[in-house]
Amino acid sequence: MSDLDLNSLLGTEDDEGRSRRRTRGSGKRGGGSRRRRRRRNRGRFVAPLLAFVVLAGIIGGGGYYGYLWLSDALVPDDYTGQGTGEVIVEIKDGQSASEVAEELARLGVVASARAFSNAIGNAGKSGSLQPGQYKMRKKMSAAGAVAMLSPENKLLAKVAVKEGLRLSDTLSTLAKATGKPAKGFAAAAKDTGDLDLPSYAKGKLEGYAFPATYDFPPNVTPAQILGAMVKRFNQTAEEVDLVGGAKALGRKPQDIVVIASIIQAEAGRFEDMPKISRVIYNRLQHEPEMKLAMDSTVMYALNKYRTAATIAETKTKSPYNTYMYLGLPPGPIANPGQHAIEAALNPAKGDWLYFVATDPNSNVTKFATTEAERQALLAEYKRNGG
Repeated sequence: MSDLDLNSLLGTEDDEGRSRRRTRGSGKRGGGSRRRRRRRNRGRFVAPLLAFVVLAGIIGGGGYYGYLWLSDALVPDDYTGQGTGEVIVEIKDGQSASEVAEELARLGVVASARAFSNAIGNAGKSGSLQPGQYKMRKKMSAAGAVAMLSPENKLLAKVAVKEGLRLSDTLSTLAKATGKPAKGFAAAAKDTGDLDLPSYAKGKLEGYAFPATYDFPPNVTPAQILGAMVKRFNQTAEEVDLVGGAKALGRKPQDIVVIASIIQAEAGRFEDMPKISRVIYNRLQHEPEMKLAMDSTVMYALNKYRTAATIAETKTKSPYNTYMYLGLPPGPIANPGQHAIEAALNPAKGDWLYFVATDPNSNVTKFATTEAERQALLAEYKRNGG
């Protein structure tokens, strides 16, 4: 191939060829050449622009989907709503917010530890978590969990009120457990107008401060605490149909509470309660030949705590002395639990008139119908160290 042919293929020209075309090109022919050059220039500009637009579209689309992926990766799992059920969460002294987040996730309160960490960080409360117990719910939003861990929702240590405590001992227990002044509880127990006592309580709290385990927030008042205990009594009374059951037995509702308090004070075991209940009803039916004669009522009158009254003590002049006066005492002698209330409503079938706790160590109680049987049980009681 000649140099001329090669130049033609490569589109190259020597200076002389360019000069000849410039010399020959004139008029319209020269204008056409310029238009061709402009079209070629526009082609050189449009092609890169199209390429840029296409590339930008690709990058933009990929960026959008990348953003979606990244957003999904960065937003942690979280529940919605206030959750359900109940769970007690304890924050220990020195625990960090991240450690609390892990514990909440483990207990199923929040969907993920990271959701809680983000929520408490956004609320600016990472350093304000206080040690203590909190009542929370499962499957609640992280923001909701942060709100429930505020100091006003913190629970006190559980307050356990034992069955059969007298009101005075109940008030002492509450004061010690809550750290609130005992005089505040004493005043609230006297001013019972706002406690929602049942009408048959006749304004007296003894017997109606229901024994149970309670959780109270730190800002609760003594009156609110006693009100919660009365509310629990009312709920229990409704569950066991105390009013209807009393009517079926030919008794007043207050009688049932008084009988239940005596059962609670006299029984050593739950399984003996229905039989003790039957003894009480049988003795009441044998009046006036027989009195109720319960040592627990005498001890209440004397503010003592022994299980057996002396002969001298049985001569105490008090309406609570059932050795001296017929019928039931004028009010409950303790705060009975649900088992005792149910036993008062459902006495066992039998003709027993006596019972003796024959073994003080095991709290076993035995029952008798005649005085001779009772004396035999008393002898067994003495042999066992009673």
